[in-house]
Formats: sequence, C-alpha cells, structure tokens
Amino acid sequence: MAKVAIVGCGFIGRAWAISFARAGHEIALWDADPAAPAAALAYIDTVLPDLAANDLLNSGTPAEIRARLRSCVRIEDALSEVTHVQENTPERVDTKREIFSLLDRHAPPDAVLASSTSAILPSQFTEHVAGRARCLVVHPINPPYLVPAAEVVPAPWTSSETVERARAFLVAAGHAPLVMKRELDGFIMNRLQGALLEEAFRLVAEGYASPEDVDIGIRDGLALRWSFMGPFETIDLNAPGGVRDYVARYQGIYEHIHPSQQKRVDWAGPVLAEVEQDRRGRLPADRLADRQRWRDRRLMALIAQKKKADGEIGF
Repeated sequence: MAKVAIVGCGFIGRAWAISFARAGHEIALWDADPAAPAAALAYIDTVLPDLAANDLLNSGTPAEIRARLRSCVRIEDALSEVTHVQENTPERVDTKREIFSLLDRHAPPDAVLASSTSAILPSQFTEHVAGRARCLVVHPINPPYLVPAAEVVPAPWTSSETVERARAFLVAAGHAPLVMKRELDGFIMNRLQGALLEEAFRLVAEGYASPEDVDIGIRDGLALRWSFMGPFETIDLNAPGGVRDYVARYQGIYEHIHPSQQKRVDWAGPVLAEVEQDRRGRLPADRLADRQRWRDRRLMALIAQKKKADGEIGF
C-alpha cells in the first residue's frame, strides 16, 4: 500500500487519516502546531472502537489501523516517499500558497498534492508552484471516514493524469469521487447545499415555516430518498416515463416557483435569532458536542445499513 502524508491535523486532517489508514495506507501526520498530531491520534483512538463495532474498518481491528499512523516533527519526514499528500491547513489563500510551495519542494515529484479546501479555488494557491500540474482540490464532506463523497477539483493547469490518479486513489480507499470538469466557486456540494439553505432561511424569514418544520421536511421527507439516490435519479423514478416525462409533467411547477426564490435573505439578519432560539430550545449549547457524537454514531449505523443493503438488494 501507499504512504500518505496528512498536512494539518485538525478536524479534517484527523478524519482523512482514519479513512486512508482504514484503506491500508501508511499515514504520516504533520502540523505546524507540534501538539496537533498527538491530539489527532488521541481523537482517533476514541473513534476506532465505534467504527469496529459497526463493521466499518474493512475487517481490520482498531489496533491494526492505529499501527499505520505515526506523527512527524519535520514536514520533510512526513513527505518522504509519499504518493499522496492531503493538505488541511486553515482556509487562507496566503497560507495555502506557502504550504503548497513547501509540498512541491519536499514531496517526491510524482506525488499528488491535494487540498481539502472547501471554498478556495485551486488556481488561487497553485499557480506559482513549479509542479502545479500535480496540484488539485480533494474536498470531503466531514467526516470522510463516514461520508464517502469527495470532490476532485482541478485547476486549469492540473494534468488529466493527476485527476485520474486522485480519482482512482479515492475509489480504492472506499470513496465516491465527484470529478469536476473545471473549477467553480463552491464546487458541487456547497452549491447544492447552499441552494437548499437559501430556501430554508427564506421560508423561515418570510414567516412560512419554523426551523423545525424545515428540518422535518428534509429529515423525514427528501433525505430518505437522497440517502441512496441523487436528484436526477429521484425524478427519473418519479414519473412513469422517466426523466423526460417528469420534466414534461412538473417543470411548470418549478418555473412558477422560481421568481419567488430570487430574493436573498441575510442569514445573519433578524432570521438568525429565530433559528438560533429554535435550535437552542431543542439543543442547549452545552450539549452540542454530545449531539455531534450522536450524529456520528447515527451516520455509522446508516453507512453500515447501506453497506448491508447493497449486498442484499443491490447498489
């Protein structure tokens, strides 16, 4: 198996480390904060038993996965002999420009250099890099050891070979890559999520629904189908004659709705107080961490069920 460097060991880096170690890779963790790798490993130690309990370690044991992870004091040591680098530094263009210069200087010339950025276009921090053809974005939905989708976003100068290597690497690690043809603000997933959030805030701000009613509509409605199929497959199956039949039947409804969806609501405006009051009434702030752990355990159970269903019913 390959050696992978995790550069930046916070929320995202530690999650990638679990995913790649589970796939059998040797993982080297490095962070500008010397204490961060140890903290990441301590967190990973708390997660691996839950993954094992849900049969989500690819038949490995927590001890076997943990043995593939090590921390490095020097970035040069972390990058030695790697085939893939996953960068997870703060969302700042200047920081990423600096770190990608370091990665290009010290990583083997054939290593893929991938950033986990969720908001910065790869062209903004790789243009100056001598080996820019091997640089791109691989953006996960957190935590990637539970959510397989990951966006592969090339810069204009990223080579097709690099894109394919990143895609194949993700597939082999159990991920479901979304390979973009070219870069775009927000990539794919944040644009889709943003469209839904825009409407959610608008419905609350304009007095049509409570935050909880909106959550019910997704949680107990749309998300049930979306947990195993996307919007295009959904509409393809929601009309007798498939997607063309659906468009003929229902496009008029959405065309009628569209003009009322063009007004933006300021998420930080008066509506935020209503949304926050509703959420804190249902979940006090001091229980957020507990609820996050509950979310991850529910995700583990869902992924385990989907894996079982794939075998019994088919994908």
